[in-house]
Amino acid sequence: MKVLFTGFEPFGGENTNPSAVAVEQICLLPPPNGVHWQALILPVEFNRSATLLKSCINSWQPDLVLCIGQAGGRPQISLEQVAINLLEARIPDNSGWQPSGEPIIPTGPAAYFSTLPLKAIRQQLQHQGIPANISYTAGTYVCNALMYQLLHQLTSIDGCRGGFIHIPYTPEQAAEKPDAPSMAVATVVRALMEIVRCCQQYSQDIAAAGGTLD
Repeated sequence: MKVLFTGFEPFGGENTNPSAVAVEQICLLPPPNGVHWQALILPVEFNRSATLLKSCINSWQPDLVLCIGQAGGRPQISLEQVAINLLEARIPDNSGWQPSGEPIIPTGPAAYFSTLPLKAIRQQLQHQGIPANISYTAGTYVCNALMYQLLHQLTSIDGCRGGFIHIPYTPEQAAEKPDAPSMAVATVVRALMEIVRCCQQYSQDIAAAGGTLD
């Protein structure tokens, strides 16, 4: 199984983004048996991030795409269920563009749903003592836009699953923000490892069931 991780460059005045740090760190570790992985660090730009992701998927042809982003203020791993067809930027992206009320894809559906086994992932993470929940809003910024365009692309690719995962601030970031929750990058890396294992097992279960699994 080929796994593509994506993370983001810093944005919003931060000098680091734990999503990029985490995906770079996990790709330095030995993957589970039967897994090959690589990391792609994306700019926090509505248009260019989606273009780079689409190109990487087309060239590398992964079986699983896990897009990771920072959601400062959230206390746990957020497994995003849905991406909506809306661009609504509270702040400009890193290219200076600040869309408001525009569709991501004018001819696209109102929403796409993650194709990851979210309930199984949540159960596995919680079993490992890692705080996690299923989230029903990925926001309306670059993270949501990337998730939407990822899932739009995957509708035409058989056998590839994908979704978006939000992670909290690091303790170092939170130290400068009173009462902000945080999570160590090492914990995020451990969570990503468990997510890959869970998705790998899910794919194996589907194959054993003849292609369908409730």
